[in-house]
Amino acid sequence: MLVACAANHPQQPAQPITKKSLDIICEWGTSKFNLCAYDTESEMIQALIDEMTLDEKIGQMTQSIWHNNVSPEVVREKMIGSVIHTEGPVPGTHVADWTAKFDSFQRQAMQTRLGIPLMFGVDAVHGQNTFEGSVIFPHNIGMGATRNFDLIERAAEVTAVETAATGFNWTFSPCIAMPEHEHWGRVFEGFSEDRDLTIKAVQASVRGHQGASLTQADKIAATAKHYLGDGATEGGREGGNSIMSEQVIRERHLPTYQAAVEEGIAAIMVGFNSVNGINMHQHTELVQGVLKDEMGFSGVVMTDWLGGTRYGPPHTVINAGVDVFMQPGNHDEFISKTKASVIDGTIAMSRIDDAVRRILEMKFKLGLFKQPYARTELAEMVGSTVHREVARQAVRESLVLLKTTPDLLPLKVDEMVAVVGTHADNTGLQSGGWSIHWQGQNHSYTGATSILDGMQILGNHIEYSANGCHADMTADKAVVVVGEQPYAEFKGDSTNLDIPDEQKALIDSCKALDKDVILILLSGRPLTISDSITKSDAFIAAWLPGSEGTGVADFLYGSNGFKPTGKLPFSWPDSFADLPLAPDAPEAHYPFGFGLEDY
Repeated sequence: MLVACAANHPQQPAQPITKKSLDIICEWGTSKFNLCAYDTESEMIQALIDEMTLDEKIGQMTQSIWHNNVSPEVVREKMIGSVIHTEGPVPGTHVADWTAKFDSFQRQAMQTRLGIPLMFGVDAVHGQNTFEGSVIFPHNIGMGATRNFDLIERAAEVTAVETAATGFNWTFSPCIAMPEHEHWGRVFEGFSEDRDLTIKAVQASVRGHQGASLTQADKIAATAKHYLGDGATEGGREGGNSIMSEQVIRERHLPTYQAAVEEGIAAIMVGFNSVNGINMHQHTELVQGVLKDEMGFSGVVMTDWLGGTRYGPPHTVINAGVDVFMQPGNHDEFISKTKASVIDGTIAMSRIDDAVRRILEMKFKLGLFKQPYARTELAEMVGSTVHREVARQAVRESLVLLKTTPDLLPLKVDEMVAVVGTHADNTGLQSGGWSIHWQGQNHSYTGATSILDGMQILGNHIEYSANGCHADMTADKAVVVVGEQPYAEFKGDSTNLDIPDEQKALIDSCKALDKDVILILLSGRPLTISDSITKSDAFIAAWLPGSEGTGVADFLYGSNGFKPTGKLPFSWPDSFADLPLAPDAPEAHYPFGFGLEDY
């Protein structure tokens, strides 16, 4: 039995649900609303929308953060629809701590008038990279270098399992930007500068995360981001303006999202950037007109961080076609302003209902109305050996051999090898941004294996020095590991794409002792280090390999007959003056797709 439709009278308080609607035991038993009275999910969703008050609808559109200004009780009071975890305090050091915390939120959602379950989101962009002890994969730039799309799918499957095991059902990945400027601090989040490679990687990633059905315990909802053209801003500035013709939009940037839509991706996140002067959060033509109406995307469109208020009143974003609003620090402001705009007619109730329908459909697809709580049965898989083996394979296949000399590689197990540089023995440095913390960290983390660790596992004679080669070293060959400090969005934007002088000195110290230098570069993008490449006898682009440094050792020692397979996902600049660099530019130090296939 339905009460009077509160949706038609948003200023009126909700009426209590009748006893007949309560205590119904059926497969839809998590909701207080009698879903068993309807034959299809579509009918159930429409009945829920008809039953909901305006406050309940806006609550579903609101996403807050668990540790800031939201508590389980606030979730119940405000009828919040989703909760995220990103930078900040963590629930604990064990998987059980995380699932218990998020289940405490879910129990409060179950106590709301309609008992609509929460979704839990996280930026699991290269593994469940917010939980210390999870497997962390190479960032997308490295995965793109593998050209192994089955492996990209398998990595996403592992990520889904470990993300679900720690209490989440939604990841804000994959990033499908095609970076055009190495200056941009998010280059490593894109698979490639190439459209067709990116399309194949996106398809594989969505399949891995979502599988055949989101109701499976080990699958999670994926999010393509950041719609549209986030990697093509002027000067590579985060949140800058992307100036693009209609032809470029349709031939280069939309096909990657079309591929994601066709794979059934659950959500799409709009970008901080503008396209031709209009911010994507407010770009009605590209969001509502192209993405939803023309491309037929039926999933959820969401904002980026604080996107519902940072560009103006919420109605400008809601009316553009955005459905879910990531408002971790100010959900009260978003809720009150949105409600006022509905009451005064600035936002049509039909737009609110469209957003809520999409959100409820996503929750039904995730099976949350049947089983809303954390998948604790997956806990033992977090950081498991079988998962680490997948990541180890991804590491060795992601490395690109750009230069070598005869008889230098592969290394022999019994030969003495010098390993040089702090980057060689630091899993935080080798993982980059979005690793344990938003901006990454410059120290090692639990469960990970450094490059030095891996070489000590495979090689019998290793000499290590953080500060360079010295006269006491007996090795003829030196593996010199250099690279960037960790960074993510905003902080990573830079006009200095060279390695520091103190890292160049590491190379010089080894050459001064007449050692063969095998240079390994850990970076989130191609860097302008032509002078260092020239001084080295071998050069390996290792990107940001993540938690499994033994994969680098596999590459160096040619474990089990391994031969180099990685190919550049970006063209490599010779100098800073050459940027931005076209994939086929004659001035490239190494062209797109280059990579030696033999030592």
